[in-house]
Amino acid sequence: MSTPDFRELPADRVDEAARRLLGWRITANGVTVRLTETEAYSGLGEDPASHAHRGRTARNAVMFGPAGRLYVYQIYGMYFCANVVCGEDGRAAAVLLRAGAVVDGEELARQRRPAARTGAALAAGPGKLMQVLGLDRSADGTPLFGGGPAVLSPPDGPVGPVSAGPRVGVTSAHDVPWRFWITGDPAVSAYRRHTPRRRPSAAP
Repeated sequence: MSTPDFRELPADRVDEAARRLLGWRITANGVTVRLTETEAYSGLGEDPASHAHRGRTARNAVMFGPAGRLYVYQIYGMYFCANVVCGEDGRAAAVLLRAGAVVDGEELARQRRPAARTGAALAAGPGKLMQVLGLDRSADGTPLFGGGPAVLSPPDGPVGPVSAGPRVGVTSAHDVPWRFWITGDPAVSAYRRHTPRRRPSAAP
């Protein structure tokens, strides 16, 4: 039995879709990145860390389908993050592209990320990945299998062992082990455990 395409999986198996996307390649603006780290997000109350857990809005509408499109949003007012929409139409699910290895167009990638000290560090983070691909919010809602600025293609072969752990940068459900990465791959983002903010203690 062949391994199903991630687009064939229902929204309640978005974690499996995140696993399956490892090793896939995304190409845009002269650079190709092999995905080494992903992170799954469900929606509609099932996952409080998801942008869609309170329902559809103008911002998150792309998350509700169809599968195989890019959901792009901005963080900290300066960095863009790319997500691959998964699951059936009408039910929100997306996989954050957390990191990857540049496998084609490294010279261009270095021009876009001159601060990177090594090749492995070029796309080792969601914002960095978008920088090397030269993508921004204008790619939101575009198809990944033809007709859009980015193209997604399956891996050439097995990706090897996969590790799983808690998600990064979310304040809710951060311990859910829906972050996946290719074990031992150097092009993976640095993990920083969530530390809740402490309210200042009241004056005595």
